[in-house]
Amino acid sequence: MAMGAGWFGACRRCVAAFPVIFVLVSPFAAEAQLLPGEQAPVPPAAIPNVTAPASPTPVAPGANLTTPGGGVTPPPPPAAAPPVSPPPVAAPAAPAVPPGQVALALAARFGRDPPAITGGLLWRIYTEKPDQNGIFKLVREDRTASPVVLLPPGGYIVHATFGLANAVKRVQLRGETVREVFEIPAGGARFEGKVGDARIPPGQIHFDVYKGSQFESGEKRPIAENVASSDVVLLPEGLYHVVSNYGDGNAVMRSDLRIQPGKLTDTTIVHRAAKITLKLVGEKGGEALANTAWSVLTPGGDVIKESIGAFPVVILAEGDYVAIARNEGKVYNREFKVEAGVDREIEVLAR
Repeated sequence: MAMGAGWFGACRRCVAAFPVIFVLVSPFAAEAQLLPGEQAPVPPAAIPNVTAPASPTPVAPGANLTTPGGGVTPPPPPAAAPPVSPPPVAAPAAPAVPPGQVALALAARFGRDPPAITGGLLWRIYTEKPDQNGIFKLVREDRTASPVVLLPPGGYIVHATFGLANAVKRVQLRGETVREVFEIPAGGARFEGKVGDARIPPGQIHFDVYKGSQFESGEKRPIAENVASSDVVLLPEGLYHVVSNYGDGNAVMRSDLRIQPGKLTDTTIVHRAAKITLKLVGEKGGEALANTAWSVLTPGGDVIKESIGAFPVVILAEGDYVAIARNEGKVYNREFKVEAGVDREIEVLAR
């Protein structure tokens, strides 16, 4: 899968049985069958790990992470050619510094070894000491990748933000230019949902991202909510789990994923669900009756969805259900079954 040039800046804020998820870690792809959600806890060894090649290609805006195909194979380098080490992160050249000012050159990279981060950064520079109200005064803000800032001599606190990842340093400016490189081990996550081979439209599905595995105990709050399909969430390196919500019924799937520095992880979650259109009719194939109040229940009586209208549409996980229709003081019902990927109408006879 090719990555567009702007994935760094595309960050937004990040129950059917047997969920299946495929994780693609750029620049090489790998597939893993994920653990079923809402099941009994599984030993950590069963959680799929995303493996990376020994020498991964770093992510950079404008880079195409798919393997080029075709073309003429270039000749091999001379046998005696020495190995070439990757160039270090280069700080920008300092501009002419006026008297009474010191240049602070800033840059960031994904870690000690990967190359520079070239987009999606927010720099904030604060005074080193708080004022009388205990507030650290913001003196400069910059969104360029490698800014060179001119400041009076003194101490400052520099905060670098990359999506939900960040790093902080205290710097002292005296007479000479100060160059600081921040290490931010972070990567990106992008999600989409499918039913079978059909992609779920972006407006019908959203994702919530949580820190840690879905099998860890305790309540957790999402660190990114209502993430739309194809949006990129920038996250610190580590283990996370994503909750995929298809529609507003009970089509919910969960799975784990691991974020690696400098890589975009593409995640596809497969739902076992279908769209069901409800109709209250006087006879089979007849017109739907307006002003009908609907409830969809499980066989055990749990309410999954309530709505009002002639043709309500509800997205349900596969399984057995009961539709209850109320119209003009009378109540009608029908049992029905949902099969994954089979969208259909359910008629309830008003008799």
